[in-house]
Amino acid sequence: MSFRAVLFDLFDTLVRFDRNRLPEVHVDGRAVRSTAGHLFPILAPYTPGLDLARFYEALIASWQEAERIRAADLREVPAPERFGFLFRLLGLNRSDFPAEVLQGLLATHKRELSRAAEFPAAHRALLARLAPRFKLGIVSNFDYTPTARWILEREEIAPFFDAVVVSDEVGWRKPKPIIFEVALTRLRVSPAEALFVGDRADIDVLGAKQAGLAAAWLNRDGEPLPEGVPVPDYEVQDLEVLPALLGV
Repeated sequence: MSFRAVLFDLFDTLVRFDRNRLPEVHVDGRAVRSTAGHLFPILAPYTPGLDLARFYEALIASWQEAERIRAADLREVPAPERFGFLFRLLGLNRSDFPAEVLQGLLATHKRELSRAAEFPAAHRALLARLAPRFKLGIVSNFDYTPTARWILEREEIAPFFDAVVVSDEVGWRKPKPIIFEVALTRLRVSPAEALFVGDRADIDVLGAKQAGLAAAWLNRDGEPLPEGVPVPDYEVQDLEVLPALLGV
C-alpha cells in the first residue's frame, strides 16, 4: 500500500508519559504524584482556610468528572472547563478571581505535565527518516493544546509535522472520525492515502479505521485485540520498524 501521509498518536506512542516523573506531594501523610503541590499555592492566597488535602481531593474529583463526560459521548473537556469544575467543587465562583489565577493554574499544570513526557531519541531519527517521504501529522486526545505543542517545540520536532490536531481544539476525542478528518483536511490527503499509528486499539485503531485510514497498532506488550475493534492493517511492537514497513 502506498501512503502520502503518516499520522501519529502523541502520548504513549510518540512520547512516553511517565506518571512517576510528576512532582511528588504529601497529602495527609501520604506521598502522591500530582501537580497539586504546584497548583495549590496559586489559589491558596485567594481562599483563606483552604488546605492542600481538600484542594487535592477536588482536583481529583474534577478530573473524574471530566472523564465521565468524555466517556459518555467522546466530547472533549478542555483544561479551562476542567478547572471550572475544580472551582465549583471547592464552592468557589471562578468569575470572582482575577484572570491571572486561571492562567497561572493552566500554565503550571502545562509545565509539570510536560516534564512527565519523555521523547525517546530513536523517535527523532525515525521522524527525520520519514519526513522527506511523507507528510507527517499528529492526532492526539488531550485537553490542552498548548501542552502538546510545547512538548513538540521543547524536543525540537515541531518542524517535522505538517498538522498537529488535538481534541481540545476540535471538541471531540478519538475514536470520533471528525478528529481524523480535520487532520486529513490540513494535510490535503484522502483517507486512503494515510496511515495512522497509535498504541490504543480501542481508540486509535478503531477511530482510524472508522475514518477510512489504514491503522498500525503499536502493541508493545503483545496484548490481544479487544473485542469489537477492527483488525489493524499492521501490528508492531516498536516504532523503529515503521521505515521498513513503509519501504523507506
